[in-house]
Amino acid sequence: MSLTDRYNRNLNYLRVSVTDRCNLRCIYCSPHNPLPLPHEDILTYEEILRIIRTGVRLGISKVRITGGEPLVRKGIYSFLKELGRIEGISDISLTTNGVFLKDNLEKIRSAGIKRLNISMDTLNRLRFKEITGRDNFDKVWEGIMSAHEMGFDPIKINVVVLNGINDDELTELAKLSFSYPFHIRFIEYMPIGNQKLEGINQDLELLAPDIMKRISVLGILNPVENGINDGPADRYQFEGAKGEIGLIRPLSHHFCYKCNRLRLTANGHLRACLLSDKEDDIKGPLRKGCSDSELADIFLEAVRHKPFEHHVRARHSSGVSGQMSAIGG
Repeated sequence: MSLTDRYNRNLNYLRVSVTDRCNLRCIYCSPHNPLPLPHEDILTYEEILRIIRTGVRLGISKVRITGGEPLVRKGIYSFLKELGRIEGISDISLTTNGVFLKDNLEKIRSAGIKRLNISMDTLNRLRFKEITGRDNFDKVWEGIMSAHEMGFDPIKINVVVLNGINDDELTELAKLSFSYPFHIRFIEYMPIGNQKLEGINQDLELLAPDIMKRISVLGILNPVENGINDGPADRYQFEGAKGEIGLIRPLSHHFCYKCNRLRLTANGHLRACLLSDKEDDIKGPLRKGCSDSELADIFLEAVRHKPFEHHVRARHSSGVSGQMSAIGG
């Protein structure tokens, strides 16, 4: 048994949402304060570890922990340490909004995590509050600097490009790559969820070619070859820069043909495609006492119906109804 789908893609990367709760209310993720899932609907850490171990036996070698915001969940650091003990995982990383990062970096590092993805869509303190609903810019920036000083590498700064909101900051954000060895990753805004976002010009998409055009005023961008543990970002580096620029292009040039991901949602479903509402329940059988072999079959079933590509931009697409905070990003 292996996690190879009908299009010959080898799915060796599992993104695990440990909670749907978050201490921020970002306008593109959970703008309307949705009710959190009841605690009994959330997978326990023991259940998550058993599911991950099953995935590893099938070929999962890379695991990313996400949320919501993973650092708001009680017991997360003990869980990360247990995760780091699972043989067969070659890469464990963490996506966080950075608010609780500074005071917990030692615990994160002791769990064996070296790679961090930190969401930061603006360098403007007031705008940070407008986007996230919280005045936490300083906490996040201090967390980034502390992680840098402690030697976390790579540190990836995730920037969701919001036309009409933060698109005037693209060059300033890209300049960070000259001063620090950070990977500044510009992400095309994905229309996930049913809400219309105030202030975002959704009728005029701001996609990767225009992002590249805007930041190219800073200098020549040279392509960088992707490594074995890299995700879907197209990587570039300005001449003379310490860091890199990444472009994640789910709309303008989707990477479905090489997608190697499965997602485990906080409420216990395997999701083979971020931009599809199709999911497979793994929590139900798990709590009914299914065997490891039966858990493996659920993985294989999810892999079997992984679509070749998403259809978010298709003319008759109904889009994705779930909120990003509940899916795990």
